[in-house]
Amino acid sequence: MPGVGERMSHDSALGSKRARIDASTDVLLPWLREEWTRLSAARRSGRLAHGLLISGPRGVGKRHLAERLAHSLLCGAPDRDGAACGQCADCRLLQAASHPDLLHVGPEPEAKSSEITIGAVRALVERGALTPSRGVYKVALIEPADQLNAAAANALLKTLEEPPGTALICLIAERVGRLPATVRSRCQQVRIGIPPLDQALVWLRERVPGADLELRLRIAHGAPLRLLQDLDEALLARRRERLDGLVAVARGARDPVVEAAAWSELDLDLALDWLTAWAVDLLRMSAHDAPSWLDNPDQRAGLAALAAGLDVAATHRWLQRLLRVRALGETRINPQLLFEACIIEWARIGAGRTPGRP
Repeated sequence: MPGVGERMSHDSALGSKRARIDASTDVLLPWLREEWTRLSAARRSGRLAHGLLISGPRGVGKRHLAERLAHSLLCGAPDRDGAACGQCADCRLLQAASHPDLLHVGPEPEAKSSEITIGAVRALVERGALTPSRGVYKVALIEPADQLNAAAANALLKTLEEPPGTALICLIAERVGRLPATVRSRCQQVRIGIPPLDQALVWLRERVPGADLELRLRIAHGAPLRLLQDLDEALLARRRERLDGLVAVARGARDPVVEAAAWSELDLDLALDWLTAWAVDLLRMSAHDAPSWLDNPDQRAGLAALAAGLDVAATHRWLQRLLRVRALGETRINPQLLFEACIIEWARIGAGRTPGRP
């Protein structure tokens, strides 16, 4: 079945470079307790919807919650909290990634596009794929659901409208607005937000002792799993180099094309995230000498120097361009050309600042 498997790794199913972080469902992520309690209560009372849409920013545990629920439904003897027992025959199959009643649907691993195609959805909804093989439930996890193309979303819609009685279809998405309203309306929505800072830090300190976790968590926009995923020492060093490069471009001390080449070597999504956060912080600094929040607090001095005399309107336009590129997921374009356009525009903004800039 194209795009469908009893158990596909996150990297192969989603065509992503991102590693699976804290994939174990044995211990519930602490900030998901409230959502888990509601889902468990709905299951016990027979009110669990056949279609779920779990949404939220990257790195807050959407997949963790979905897989924990799937394991619970497929386990032969879940505990009082609803968690899988981890010992029965079904749990052993889940641990071996070979349970026939757990399906993962995502983009084709070898495809150039990150879209989920109609072929993957047809393979899921046709030929009895949603009929359980062993127990009561068949569970399909679709991720990233916001990459369903129009034809795939339409093919899924009929099944969401008239689901098999023993099937659960769980969509996992960051950009839920990309999904058609008709699909969203036929799912029970579970929204996961950024966890409280104190709770996130306590959890992280057990896993990353001695690190500057408050800074790293801020760079990760408050998402703990994203911090573990993106912010090792080597990547933090590259981030500092690239932000220093933006300062040098603004001062006319570095060729923007050379700087663009360095940015193009980074993961596209990560690089756009860094650039966007940089632009937002510049606007914060231009509006207030000491803003209460910066996404890049370690860059405060450089940001303050550049914000003096900044063309705010031009910086807003630059930010809007970055946001459009990031929102559209323009991964097929040449990264070098993309970053040349962005960094050259940034060089013009820096050159247009008032006289007396450093």
